[in-house]
Amino acid sequence: MSPIDAPERRISTSVLVIGTGGSGLRASIELAERGVDVIAVGKRPKNDAHTSLAAGGINAALGTMDADDTWQQHAADTIKESYFLANPHTVEIVTKGARRGIEDLERYGMPFAREADGRISLRFFGAHKYRRTAFAGDYTGLEIQRTLINRAAQLDIPILDSVYITRILVKDNVVFGAYGFDLSDGTRVLIHADAVILAAGGHNRIWRRTSSRRDENTGDSFRLAVLAGGRIRDAELVQFHPSGIIEPENAAGTLISEAARGEGGILRNALGERFMEKYDPERMELSTRDRVALAAYTEIKEGRGTEKGAVLLDISHLPRETIMTKLPRVYQTMLELQMLDVTTTPMEVAPTAHYSMGGVWVRPDDHSTDVTGLYAIGEASSGLHGANRLGGNSLIELLVFGRIVGEAAAEYSAGLTAQMRSTEAVEEARAEVRDTLAADGEENVRTLQRAIRDAMTEHAGVVRDEAGLLEGLAKLDAIEARFANIGVHPDVAGYQDLAHAFDLKAAALAARATLRAALERRETRGAHNRSDYPELDPSLTVNLVWSRDDTIARERIPPVPDEIRALIEEVSVEGKFIE
Repeated sequence: MSPIDAPERRISTSVLVIGTGGSGLRASIELAERGVDVIAVGKRPKNDAHTSLAAGGINAALGTMDADDTWQQHAADTIKESYFLANPHTVEIVTKGARRGIEDLERYGMPFAREADGRISLRFFGAHKYRRTAFAGDYTGLEIQRTLINRAAQLDIPILDSVYITRILVKDNVVFGAYGFDLSDGTRVLIHADAVILAAGGHNRIWRRTSSRRDENTGDSFRLAVLAGGRIRDAELVQFHPSGIIEPENAAGTLISEAARGEGGILRNALGERFMEKYDPERMELSTRDRVALAAYTEIKEGRGTEKGAVLLDISHLPRETIMTKLPRVYQTMLELQMLDVTTTPMEVAPTAHYSMGGVWVRPDDHSTDVTGLYAIGEASSGLHGANRLGGNSLIELLVFGRIVGEAAAEYSAGLTAQMRSTEAVEEARAEVRDTLAADGEENVRTLQRAIRDAMTEHAGVVRDEAGLLEGLAKLDAIEARFANIGVHPDVAGYQDLAHAFDLKAAALAARATLRAALERRETRGAHNRSDYPELDPSLTVNLVWSRDDTIARERIPPVPDEIRALIEEVSVEGKFIE
């Protein structure tokens, strides 16, 4: 049988979850615990989801170390560091629900680090007023992922982690399922579902140096939502993590946890200068991610970086015991990838695309989208982080909204009296897979992916300007024109080549949304640096929402409640933009 005419498998469920990382699993668990029929699908092995790379910790104002901490202060810190682009209602939901999120993990068996008396240990993270980051060594995300997988197994949740979803199926702006194919044998998969929860990550893989692995975070969530009728909010607000390694090439961008700075690591340029003294003399290495990333970028660009284009992160002055107990993953990673002993030698690091602070447009209360029955959570969604995400906030967001959206989807499914389906929508999805498989042109999908990553790195990286962004859009137009001549060739090893073709389509859509929104945001705010507009513009204290017709709408942000506003210190941009 020709790969183009593969068989089709049909599945029905009450709720379909797309994505098997932390947010997808938490939503699935909530549904299963409520007795609702749920299936989770993913394109990566569930044990290797992106959540497992989140190293440093998970935030909650537990007060176990600093009794004065409160959810209101956590909210104030989050809004302050978002440069007032976070939705205050979203922030309140997450910070209020954080304690329960931690308790849920404890109930599932999460092995948090603890003090001698049994209290959960909390560590300082950059820009937090108090210690509120719980952790498990420096592999917190991995332990959370393991914990959620174990709980899902106890509940017998079906997890299909070799299914690539190509379309969310919609009739009259109401979801009725999704379509895709099996990565191993090409079998088409048609899933009928009352509700769909999109938990398929962000778009930071569309830059050349990124903390994501090769086939994840390519903007799948953006494309699936937009083709279904959704919109994208704050695509331009991308967090560049200050410390990604630069070699070997196949691992460039792999993160060195912020915990390395939290435990006392020092950043120096190639001249041996502790350069954070210039950029944030008060907080130094514990400054916010956007400032540290911009500082490192500036040092490298102005010629004070190493020969390989990096700065030095040094933890060798710390006691060996501290490194082995609190930073074991940093130690192991550098030993395995570079044969470098961090207890004696500094690491070469540079800013790396790390986190999509924007994502699919959702309502704060239940993360529902513009499409009835479609929800988005985790890095696929938007609203919490604004222009600069606090370290440790992403993991707690997964748990809080995984629970809330699981509950919302369960109630939505239970309230349906009938479901309308569309044979036209199904046939369109079938045809797209069939036509993509039949493509036999000379353009290599991987080459085009690299071209997008090169264009985004050059024109929409840590620092941007109008001319560069326009050139990026022109390059994207030229790259997309080549899509008509791609060749797709599955082989005995599986259908990865077909997946890469869909990854490419998603990357192009995500890149366009990002470039267009970055062009529209004519200011410097948080992680978004415009060298031609170096000041923060109060009139741009809005969210930018991109639609499929390539238009941008400005969305007003609700006011911050007085009890939280009273705890916010003024955001200073002094020393931030130095180039």
